[in-house]
Amino acid sequence: MSDLETAEEANPAAETRAPPLAFRSAPLSPAPVSFDRSELREILNLYGRKVAEGEWRDYAVDFTPQQAIFSVYRRASECALYRIEKTPKLAKKQGAYAVVATGGLVLKRGGDLRRVLAVLDKRLRLVSG
Repeated sequence: MSDLETAEEANPAAETRAPPLAFRSAPLSPAPVSFDRSELREILNLYGRKVAEGEWRDYAVDFTPQQAIFSVYRRASECALYRIEKTPKLAKKQGAYAVVATGGLVLKRGGDLRRVLAVLDKRLRLVSG
């Protein structure tokens, strides 16, 4: 090997090697669905009221490529009392939001989150009579 000859010219197999792992492009997975700031504010306002009343004590948030789920628990060791789900794929058909009870029963579904959450926020009203 002379001084003018480079390492690549001396070893032609070096040019055909695959790039290092850091430079390989990975297949892109779809971005997970998430709640935006206003949706999270509505959900956490309801959650805060229910915690203050002593009904709820814990929550979990899950983000998948198909939906975002806010799960509410009475105790951390139990299964979720309710799931507040956002599924954008159903937005035009049934509405993007749903409240689902423990057994899988859909309590309310719709396109307006505030109206869907109203099923969980039953406030006492004074009835005269």
